[in-house]
Amino acid sequence: MAIPLIYNVRSIRRRWTSSIVAVLGIAGAVGVFVAMLAMARGFQATLVQSGSPGNALVMRAGASSEMVSAVTLDQERIIESAPGVARHDGQPIVSPEVIVMAPFPLVSTGTDANVQVRGVSARALEVRPTVHMLAGRFLRAGLNELVVGRNAVNTYQGLGLGRTVTFGGGTWTIVGVFDAGGTAFDSEVWADATILDQVYNRPTNIYQSVTIHLTSPAAFQAFKDALIADPRLNVDVQQEQEYYRKQSQALTTLITVLGTIVGAIMGIGAVFGALNTMYSAVAERAREVATMRAIGFGPLSVVVSFMIEAIVIAGIGGILGGLAVLPLNGFTASTLNFQTFSNIAFAFRVTPGLLAGGLLFALFMGLVGGTPPAIRAARRPVSVALREL
Repeated sequence: MAIPLIYNVRSIRRRWTSSIVAVLGIAGAVGVFVAMLAMARGFQATLVQSGSPGNALVMRAGASSEMVSAVTLDQERIIESAPGVARHDGQPIVSPEVIVMAPFPLVSTGTDANVQVRGVSARALEVRPTVHMLAGRFLRAGLNELVVGRNAVNTYQGLGLGRTVTFGGGTWTIVGVFDAGGTAFDSEVWADATILDQVYNRPTNIYQSVTIHLTSPAAFQAFKDALIADPRLNVDVQQEQEYYRKQSQALTTLITVLGTIVGAIMGIGAVFGALNTMYSAVAERAREVATMRAIGFGPLSVVVSFMIEAIVIAGIGGILGGLAVLPLNGFTASTLNFQTFSNIAFAFRVTPGLLAGGLLFALFMGLVGGTPPAIRAARRPVSVALREL
């Protein structure tokens, strides 16, 4: 025979002060856990979505990132003639690119942060069709002009449309602002690759990567096989999306591990709070439990009743923790990408899956915190408890 649920509800209401302590402890643990994972998911999504499944990225063999790669103009000519390369008006949709870092002051603190400046070709927007101009126009080849991502405009000082900035020994005019759909490109500044090389006194006709728009995602393997088999090349060929996924791994793993550790520590504290609450309930309701046992409720019914009570408290805490984190969804922050040492803006992603995970974490804490008191209540001799009446 089961103990009615209304009994548990009334018990929680009667001991609302101790119940609130347990609820807040669990809510705090869930909130921190979900917030940290939302940060990791947001950073990962920002980078992974930067890549297109229809694009390939070619770098020097063994290069871990564009920053340490080198591709010559002669190699670029071979690459753009490979099978699978998309064409427009007979011209390959290919963008040989260079990368430099330039310091720009953050709007929030005024301190300098590394901004990734990407030297691109005139076909950069064709290679990345999801990127489009929000204001102004795209840069012209051969001029000291810049176009900047929308997040860069909001994150760094002095990058507004029409402004003039100085870096690398050159003076540049910002002629456009582009929207890359919240990807890593939104935190970048783009310039003409040839001019960027000249300003930084870099060797001419040497790029760091070549981004290729393929005829279709299915054409990637044939394109890769052709380049790997060519004895004139010593390159690494990746799908652009896979490259950015690898770029996100280090920081995503770090944030996830830290979030799990912090959440676990807070969870242990919340479990002790739940234990204290439920042990207090056992002590206060010893006579009630003895009376229920005397009128026919078995030990299992008592255990189930106390467990339900603990899980209800934990569930309320989990829901409150999830609701507290919801406003972070879409909140934009910036951090250092460990792979390129550039600053990147990203948005927190509080997904339904994370909220469900946070709720399960809360229920687990309630289960752990409620089991020992429930067993103690069921094991207490009825005769001893009744003598306390």
